[in-house]
Amino acid sequence: MNIIAIPGQGFVLNPDPIDFDGLKARTDFGFLWDVTHLRRLDRMTPAERFALKPGQIVVNPAEMREYAILGRDITHNIMPTEGLNYVLNSSVRGLSQLTSWYIGLFTGVYTPVLGDTAATFVASATEMLNYAESTRVAFTTVAASGGVLTNAAATATFTKNTNLETVIGGFISSASAKSAVTGTLLSAAKFATSKAMDVTDQLIVTATLTATSS
Repeated sequence: MNIIAIPGQGFVLNPDPIDFDGLKARTDFGFLWDVTHLRRLDRMTPAERFALKPGQIVVNPAEMREYAILGRDITHNIMPTEGLNYVLNSSVRGLSQLTSWYIGLFTGVYTPVLGDTAATFVASATEMLNYAESTRVAFTTVAASGGVLTNAAATATFTKNTNLETVIGGFISSASAKSAVTGTLLSAAKFATSKAMDVTDQLIVTATLTATSS
């Protein structure tokens, strides 16, 4: 038995304990990151090419060049409190909406946490800057359908241009400039496996936001 307060009626006895956890909305809201690591065949040694399995070689139609798929994994994200608050305030409360989002990568041995913000994440996770694209890559989506919003029709491509670096994860921010500490951090994910990106390697990122309720 516990005592509860009812507005306008004061305190009353409640014979049964309240299971507040059971009363929470049953929802799932977050991003899945689908990441594919590609390497040009002409940048691989004969032994490396010989070791490739059927299905590991793809052609980039824009370049008419063959690439090897070095790895692919799918990872669930963290939606930091800053990003969740933005979604709630812009969609329900009616505050101003951010219309452009950008994907970046990080190389620090870092696991994203709920308290991450756009102002702190670049330094905490060590954003990767050495890729050919001039800014963070646009997260371009079409209208949501069935509770799903994705950039699958316009995936984000990162092309390594200098030095060998190991990519640990990625993030989505409303600021486009590399190293920017402004804007809002919407998502961050530590990939299931790290990606050792050499010069001309590509990382193809599909980010899918799913909202379900039961």
